Amino acid sequence: MKIKDIILNEEKPVHKVGDVSQRFQQSSVGLIKFRDKQFADRVYELNRVMMAVASSDGVSPLRPKIDAESWAGRNDIAAPYTKEEQAMLKQAFQAVGSHHEDMNNGDTRSMELKSTYTDSPVAKPKRNKYGV
Repeated sequence: MKIKDIILNEEKPVHKVGDVSQRFQQSSVGLIKFRDKQFADRVYELNRVMMAVASSDGVSPLRPKIDAESWAGRNDIAAPYTKEEQAMLKQAFQAVGSHHEDMNNGDTRSMELKSTYTDSPVAKPKRNKYGV
């Protein structure tokens, strides 16, 4: 056997998917195996599926109204407080070669919601005929 044959044999990864054992299959109920279409992030897919399960009853013909992915999705999120921190992040993204998208177009100001001090989560007190 030549050395190149040994190296070629060592480079081939052996990836075997195991079978469910009879013992496990007999003692468990309702095994369902699932993955997302992109084979990307199993934890995130599990989170979205379980959110949909929580909002469904399994009987009605309507599917639960849930997005397959949130606005952040499988992306990491960075929220700089200042222009300096934003510049530092952009420089780091370039150094690492990370794709990024500035969701606020460079605006680092924090704004109050329009409903602040106008809408109350507490109902107005109901007065009786005596004003109490």
